[in-house]
Amino acid sequence: MISTAVRLARVGNRSELAAALLMGLGYPCVMLAALLPNIWFFVTAAAVTYIADWYLHQRGSYLINRLGKVRAGLSIRFLLRQLMVILLLARLDLAEEPLFYAAVAGFLLFYALQAPHGALTTLIRLRRTMPVVTRNVDLSAVRIPDAPPQLLMRRSAEKMLHLDIPAVVGVLIAAGTGVDAIGYAGAALTLLLALLYLTVLAPFARRSRLVPPAPAVLAAVDTWLRSYQPTVVLYFSGSNESAYQGNMWLETMSRIEGRPLIIMRERGLVPQLAETSVPVICVPAGTHLMNLDLSTVRVCLYPANVGKNIHILRVPTMKHVFIGHGDSDKLASVNPYSKVYDEVWTAGRAGRDRYALADVGVRDEDIVEVGRPQLEPIQSWTGSLRNPIATVLYAPTWEGWDDNPGNTSLLLAGENIVRRLLAADPPVRVIYKPHPFTGIRSAQAKAVNARITAMLEAAAVRRAAEPRWAAEASEVAAAQREARAELTRIEARLAELESSGRSGGDAAELSRVSLADPAREAETRALRSAWNEAYWRSFGWWEHRTVTGQQPRLYDCFNEADAMVSDISSVVSDFIASGKPYAVTDSAALGAEEFKRQNTAVRAAVILTNGAAELDELLAAVADPAADTLAEARHELKSYLLGPDEPTSMEQFNAAVHALAAKAEARNAGVAQRAAGQPVVSAGPDPEDSSSGAGDGEQELSDEAAASADPDAVGASGRKPATGEEASRLG
Repeated sequence: MISTAVRLARVGNRSELAAALLMGLGYPCVMLAALLPNIWFFVTAAAVTYIADWYLHQRGSYLINRLGKVRAGLSIRFLLRQLMVILLLARLDLAEEPLFYAAVAGFLLFYALQAPHGALTTLIRLRRTMPVVTRNVDLSAVRIPDAPPQLLMRRSAEKMLHLDIPAVVGVLIAAGTGVDAIGYAGAALTLLLALLYLTVLAPFARRSRLVPPAPAVLAAVDTWLRSYQPTVVLYFSGSNESAYQGNMWLETMSRIEGRPLIIMRERGLVPQLAETSVPVICVPAGTHLMNLDLSTVRVCLYPANVGKNIHILRVPTMKHVFIGHGDSDKLASVNPYSKVYDEVWTAGRAGRDRYALADVGVRDEDIVEVGRPQLEPIQSWTGSLRNPIATVLYAPTWEGWDDNPGNTSLLLAGENIVRRLLAADPPVRVIYKPHPFTGIRSAQAKAVNARITAMLEAAAVRRAAEPRWAAEASEVAAAQREARAELTRIEARLAELESSGRSGGDAAELSRVSLADPAREAETRALRSAWNEAYWRSFGWWEHRTVTGQQPRLYDCFNEADAMVSDISSVVSDFIASGKPYAVTDSAALGAEEFKRQNTAVRAAVILTNGAAELDELLAAVADPAADTLAEARHELKSYLLGPDEPTSMEQFNAAVHALAAKAEARNAGVAQRAAGQPVVSAGPDPEDSSSGAGDGEQELSDEAAASADPDAVGASGRKPATGEEASRLG
């Protein structure tokens, strides 16, 4: 029942729900106490509303937003409480006393100060909002002053309104004791604090404390772009929950042969971006993006199909590539929208065949197999257990945007899977890592996720009480304490490094100070690796675990596990890189043969029904290599899905970038020649005559043609200024 209430109220947890209920009951109690009248009852109820309001704001509760939508916003709540103080004074027969008039005047003057305060904070935020947010970009060409202290700007309206506490407390004490001076002092203190807040805030509204206007900032960005001359762009846009889609490509971008650049569109995603040495420019406005000088970019990579892609897809001087954020048999992997790109890069042959079977208009010659550079951290299976008992990773995907039962195993099979794993003999350890999107659309999926987490917590407690595991825990207790201490030390150092690299009060100041520091980045990488090792040492190899958040990463869980259970998603394709046994749930009940026919990645998997009875086969393969009948099939499937081991994925990826950049150069040179009225000479076959991958069938220009191409003739918009027939010919 409580869980249902939490879901309906859309609050984060039970404590938020309790605070919301207390605030909801507190205001009627305040009104009742004023009408009775009863000062002590009033004080208690008012204190509850203050504390509950503060707690919900401090937690960033969704309920705060909802209250504003139903005309019960922050200012109204504070005003209502102050009106109840006035009502209490009237009911105490103090309406003709100086204290009553002082309270009314004090509250009115206090509210009069809300307007300049709101105007100041709004002006400062607006005038300190730059048209771009950057990382690792030198904006020294423009002056960006220090931001106001976060103490002044963060939740400023709430802080200002809470300054009424001295007045409310003073008036209530005066009403109870008859000492009016206390009420006058409280009201004066409230007004003094409000004026002081305004006085401290006002200097930050001066022009010298604000950021330069948008044209100046954009000009500085363009100056930096012309100096840096980026050649390859990762273009990323999405919701706040989709940051992982861009983060998974950061390491690859840092290893690209060329000058990489990351372009983002949503300000809220920038703080979620992982540490990277690659320059980052977040450009929220489409018009600003379309006017950036991207004339040197030749390849643009897209990890997601989103509407804002159109703002850069329109640039013809670069080639556009869909790289996705995973490789799976989901329908999203064969989205018809992919036709808009010049090429679609897949990990292996399976991706090419997937598009051919789907017949969504993506031509075979536009598909290039580049492997999966992100999979290099995944360790290959040695054929033996990492620990005395097997570790099984359960990594289901989320519920998706529709109600297809095949989207996730959570709804129909999740609890059965976990229950059978917990009851396995010989025993296994379960690591549960749900998808970050789990429960954002389906309340049922959210509830199942919570029940599985509770099951694992309870099982961990039971296992800890068993003599065998208690003895193991006693032996490694000192090592675990040492690992936890190391985690604390590493986290403190990481926080220190992050602070030194991104110290700043707002996005404008962060853009000024967040420059690449190779030494700091190298230390950060080493510390994150050490953190991961310490994390797994900080608890027993027999302890069940639910893993959420960015750390440890999914691939770290792969390396810790001896087998995995999952659904149709890129998780399965990625896990195949390890060569370890795995199982996939046929939640839609297609039947094993049909399920394998429709989904390439499960052809070497143990197929589970929703009852999960087939888990015994997976556990047998883990326990005894002789019982692993699918080992050879996994080896063949790995090559089919992810491509060959040699050349490496990164080498394949770089080759594809170079080949496509050459196509872009050839296209731009051809346009320049046509604009100049010269014939375009092709020295090689038409690139569309080949589908063998990067580097094959590239269009080449004669030396004379290439030399005659004016590199400045085609700008960021992809067009050379032209009139008359030239304009008609260029379109």
